[in-house]
Amino acid sequence: MNAVFDLLNRYNESTPRYTSYPPAPHWQNAHGGLLTSALRRSTAPLSVYVHIPFCERLCLYCGCNVVIKKDHVGAGPYVAHVTAEMDLAEVAHSRLVTQMHWGGGTPTYLDPQQITKLFNAIAERFSLAASGEYSVEIDPRVTTVEHIRTLRRLGFNRLSIGIQDFDWEVQLAIRRIQPYNQTRTLFSAARALGFESINVDLIYGLPKQTRSSFNTTLDRVLDLGPDRLAVFSYAHVPTLKRQQRSFEKYLPPEREKLQLFVDAIEKLTHAGYEHIGMDHFARPGDPLVAARDNGSLHRNFQGYTTHGETDLIGFGVSAISHIGGTFTQNHRELASWEDEIDAGRIPVFRGYVQSKDDAIRAAVIEDCLCNGQISKDAIQKRFSMVFDDYFRPELTRMDDLVRDGLVEGTTSRVIRVTRSGRIFVRVVAKVFDAFQAAAVASKAV
Repeated sequence: MNAVFDLLNRYNESTPRYTSYPPAPHWQNAHGGLLTSALRRSTAPLSVYVHIPFCERLCLYCGCNVVIKKDHVGAGPYVAHVTAEMDLAEVAHSRLVTQMHWGGGTPTYLDPQQITKLFNAIAERFSLAASGEYSVEIDPRVTTVEHIRTLRRLGFNRLSIGIQDFDWEVQLAIRRIQPYNQTRTLFSAARALGFESINVDLIYGLPKQTRSSFNTTLDRVLDLGPDRLAVFSYAHVPTLKRQQRSFEKYLPPEREKLQLFVDAIEKLTHAGYEHIGMDHFARPGDPLVAARDNGSLHRNFQGYTTHGETDLIGFGVSAISHIGGTFTQNHRELASWEDEIDAGRIPVFRGYVQSKDDAIRAAVIEDCLCNGQISKDAIQKRFSMVFDDYFRPELTRMDDLVRDGLVEGTTSRVIRVTRSGRIFVRVVAKVFDAFQAAAVASKAV
C-alpha cells in the first residue's frame, strides 16, 4: 500500500465522481418536456429521490445544494411545491416504486407531521412496493426520537446518518458541532425501532484532521456498529463554495490526506467490512457485497445501489432524474424552481440524451467503478462491438497505469483494477471519458 503515496503527484488530478455519464456539467439546456417524453417511453420500476434543501446552519465544508433557514417557515410551502411537482409528472403516476431516498440538505428539517404529509403524497401517486428499500438522510443535531419513530412507522427501513468527524477541533473548524452521545442516542433508537440498515457518512481531508484524531473517530464509529460506511474525500472547490476559503490553511497536505484514507481502509477491513469500491464499505452479508460479487452493482446520484433496473425520478429543487438514456435536472435556485411549478411547468433546466457512444462508455466506467474490473466480452455482447478496436486509443493510454501498477490485463479479456488502483479508480475510469475537458471536479483522492 505504501507505493500509492509515490503516485500522488501523477494521479491526484481533478476527476468526476461519475454518478452519471457524461457528468452533469456537460449537459445542455432543456425543459420539462424532455423528462415527460422519457417517462412515456419507459415502463421500468422507479427509484424516487426527494431533495429537501433546508439546513438550520451552514457547515463550512459543504458542497451540496442547500438553503439556510433557521426559522423553518419555508418547510410547509416546500412540501406543497414538491406535491405540486409530482402532480406535473402525472405520466409516471401508479408506476411501481422499489426504492426511495430522501436527501438534502436535511430531510429531518421537516417536522414529523410534514414528513408524514409528504410521504403520504408520494404513496397516493405511486405504487410503493412492500419489499422496497426506503432510505432517508438524517442530521442528529436536528433529529428527534419522534422523527425516527415517524420515519419507521411510515415504512422507511434504512437510515443514513451524517457524522463527518467526531473530533472537537475539526467540528469547530467546519462549524458542525455534533456530540458523540447525541449521535449514539439516535443510533440506539433506530436499532430498537427495527431499521434494517444504518449507514454513516464520514469525510477525510477536513481541516485540522490528523491520523490520530481520525483514527479515534473511526474507533467511535465502529463502536456504533453501522451496516455501511461512506468515507468520502473532502472536495475543496472554493470557486464554487466560497465559505471553504475560511479554513484553507488548516487542510492536511495531499500525502497526509491520502494517509487518512489508507488508515480507514485498513481499520475498516480489519474490523470485517468489505471495501465495495471507491469510498463505500459494508458488512459481508450486506446486499451491496452480494451485488458486487455477482456483477449487479450499479452507481447513481446517491452512490452505489443494488437497484440498477430502475428509472430514477427526482423531485425538489436541483433534483436529478435518469430515465432510460435521458438525464434531467431541476432548477437549482429555490425561487426559480417554485416559479416553474407555480406556472404549471415541470421545473427542468438542463438535461442530456445519451448517444450510443455515451452508453458504451457509461457501461465501461460503471463496470470499472462497481466491479473493480472491465469485462471486454460483456461490453462486446451488450453493444455488438469489438472492444479492443473501439477503445484502441484508450487501451494505449492505459500503458502508464499498467506500468504504475494500477491496472493489469489490458491485453486479456478482463482489465482488472489492482489493490493500489482502487485508491485511484476514478482516474482509471477517466481513461474512457470522451468529455475530459474542463468541468470543475474534485481531486481523485
